[in-house]
Amino acid sequence: MIAGIEGALESLSTDSAIIRVGGISIQAYASSNTLNKLGSVGGRVKLHTHLHWKEDTIVLYGFATREELDIFKMLNTVSGIGPKLALAMLSNLSPEELASAIVSDNIDLLTHIPGVGKKTAGRVMLELKSKLEKGWGGIIGTYPTEDSASVVAALTNLGYSTGDAARAAAALPNSPDLTLEDKIKLALRHLSA
Repeated sequence: MIAGIEGALESLSTDSAIIRVGGISIQAYASSNTLNKLGSVGGRVKLHTHLHWKEDTIVLYGFATREELDIFKMLNTVSGIGPKLALAMLSNLSPEELASAIVSDNIDLLTHIPGVGKKTAGRVMLELKSKLEKGWGGIIGTYPTEDSASVVAALTNLGYSTGDAARAAAALPNSPDLTLEDKIKLALRHLSA
């Protein structure tokens, strides 16, 4: 098993990085969140990895943090979720945001991720909620389910990514005096800052 790699970043694509390790170039597929953290070509990088074996392929997945690797592995235990969909989920939300959405039953936030429908989101929550509550309790924030989902839906409809929309919604003040329209305006200001 390959638990991690460290070397010089040779190239980046939209879904993977090639890292030169001791004279060998290794391709690791990664979320856009991880790829954005790698820096520039030629720089030194370190990734936590997961080697995925299938009948006809062997694929290496890389992660910037141990938390991202852990939640990737958890997602792969859910029926119907493979490595590609797990990476798509981690490309849209950070591990903490994803865990928080699962624990707080925020199905609307999960269904804004491309490829995740209500059935899949429900299955993820059913199978992972108790595991995440036990192991991730100290770092999970909370999302007010109804208001947050409405703000995220509005922002994603305007073209923002689910992750950016979720972060903007989480940064909103928790005030009963704010209407949904006010919250969307504040979130847009947060995104443009």
